[in-house]
Amino acid sequence: MSDSPSHPLDYPIWTALTTTQQALAEGDVRARRFPTEITPFAATADMSSESFAALGALMSPQDIAVLFTPDPVNPPTEFKVVLADTGEQLIGTPVETPANGVDIVTLGVDDVPAMIELTTLTKPGPFSARTHELGTFLGIRVDGQLVAMAGERMKPAQYTEMTAVCVHPSHRGRGYGQMLLSAVSRQIVSRGEIPFLHVFTNNHSAIALYRRQGMEIRRRLHVTVLKKEE
Repeated sequence: MSDSPSHPLDYPIWTALTTTQQALAEGDVRARRFPTEITPFAATADMSSESFAALGALMSPQDIAVLFTPDPVNPPTEFKVVLADTGEQLIGTPVETPANGVDIVTLGVDDVPAMIELTTLTKPGPFSARTHELGTFLGIRVDGQLVAMAGERMKPAQYTEMTAVCVHPSHRGRGYGQMLLSAVSRQIVSRGEIPFLHVFTNNHSAIALYRRQGMEIRRRLHVTVLKKEE
């Protein structure tokens, strides 16, 4: 990191892997990542060639590493940039949205196939077989089918990221996303933590929704997906 002290959310992946979620971290003082079956998120201590070499040592040829950083990433030639985009980091507690008789359930390991099916359809971001281990995931079922879900992912210091907020296309417009966002954030706040989330900069409708819910844009981050060159 730079010499000046940074906010824990400026480098959310690195902060998570060196604080609350350090027990999950693979790597060392130069580069860390979550286990790939949980999430492809990774981080380097700085932008030095030594740190990128440490990251490369953690990766197999088929792995990707997803980095969230304040500045653009220009990796050494042994890496290929698969994606370079930006995302907005929003922070704050969404407004309370009553469930209005809708049954919100806690999802677990038995729900993983349904969770993967829903996230594959709606593409809210990386979701793998063990992503649910990062925190509580809540869902709404209609006639036995999982049609909406949201949960917790990164936990940098006293912050908890809300993630995988998704609703099946044929069940949108019923407020399920807002209900789940409200329920997840309520859990986070009850533990004395602060909710935040990430959304791609070009996802204007989602950003507008979160801002209507009372969340504020904290900053823009660069989202970089790396692979090792064959």
